[in-house]
Amino acid sequence: MTVQQDPPVRSVPRRRSVRRQFTTLYSGLFLASGATMLTVVWLIAGGSTKAVPASDGGAGPLPPGARERIASLEHQLAEAHSRQAHQLLLGLAVGLAVMGLVSVALGWYAAGRVLHPLRAMTAVTRRISADNLHERLAVQGPNDELRNLGDTIDELLARLEGAFTAQRRFVADASHELRTPLATMRAAVDVTLAKPGPLPEQTRTLAGRVRTELDQVDRLLDGLLTLARAQHGVLPGTETVRLDELAAEALDERADAITCRGLTVTREAAPDVRVHGSRTLLCRLAQNLVDNAARHNEPGGWLRVAVRAGGDALVHLVVENGGPQLTRDEVAELVRPFRRIGPDRTGGADGSGLGLAIVAAVAEAHGGTLELWARPEGGLRATVALPQADGDQESAA
Repeated sequence: MTVQQDPPVRSVPRRRSVRRQFTTLYSGLFLASGATMLTVVWLIAGGSTKAVPASDGGAGPLPPGARERIASLEHQLAEAHSRQAHQLLLGLAVGLAVMGLVSVALGWYAAGRVLHPLRAMTAVTRRISADNLHERLAVQGPNDELRNLGDTIDELLARLEGAFTAQRRFVADASHELRTPLATMRAAVDVTLAKPGPLPEQTRTLAGRVRTELDQVDRLLDGLLTLARAQHGVLPGTETVRLDELAAEALDERADAITCRGLTVTREAAPDVRVHGSRTLLCRLAQNLVDNAARHNEPGGWLRVAVRAGGDALVHLVVENGGPQLTRDEVAELVRPFRRIGPDRTGGADGSGLGLAIVAAVAEAHGGTLELWARPEGGLRATVALPQADGDQESAA
């Protein structure tokens, strides 16, 4: 289910990439170690360029001009050492710069390889929802920290799947088991009212109230069973059906309620729009949408039902009605079971608080979606998008 409304504009903080942080760390460590090595080489090369003063060495007097020749040779040797040191330093600096760029590229590649399992785990985890908890990450590779993390997430998903399955099974089983005592109580009330002889008026009134409440509980259990089946993906009797016919049948069945409230009904239907699924559940989907639009409306208001085929191979069932204005938070609450808003959404004598929750579950079970819009003028627009039946499904049907 999607609640459509323009969200407030707000600034989104820029996400810091772990891959970029790893690359910066690798490159920084390499450059720091390279700069340290360059400094050591410079100190060693610089110390070796210092000229050693000439010494007679106790060999006696030198020939004329020999001392000047020695000094000149020592000076040339020092200059040669200095040039070699500068060339070595320049070569090391260029090499350090080149390797720095190479280290950035290698660091980026290495970080990507290290983080690839995390990206895969993130993608699979985002795809997994309450409807496909059976999927697992199944991380392959060495038995390292990443695989341990994936196995831990798989165990968590298994526990969640078990909890969801137990909850839905409990709802279905409890709803089914409660039908027998309800039928017994209804039969007892009917037998009491059918006894010969006059009954006190108070007894008849009380029996009528009990019968009304039993009917309400029975409708509630029927809604819970439908919701549980839809959430389990159980689609009884799948076939290809015309969605416009289901919408017309839902309007005809609610004709008395629509007439009592004086609603003006507008129908729009594309010809021969078909979907593939359970006729029972799809009928319930259309009925709940029409019933919700008729019940939560203003006396003398309006109601519009449209069925159209979209260009994206989807069929859209749109049910729109007038009424009081709703906020985004109130619209989001409408699809939650047993959650009602305002005094007009108490469900009345027939409401169970499951109408739109069943619509959302049935739509998801058929591969579709439910979108709710709060109309600015007041009221609600509900749009169900279902995959259009293809030729193979129609032939099979």
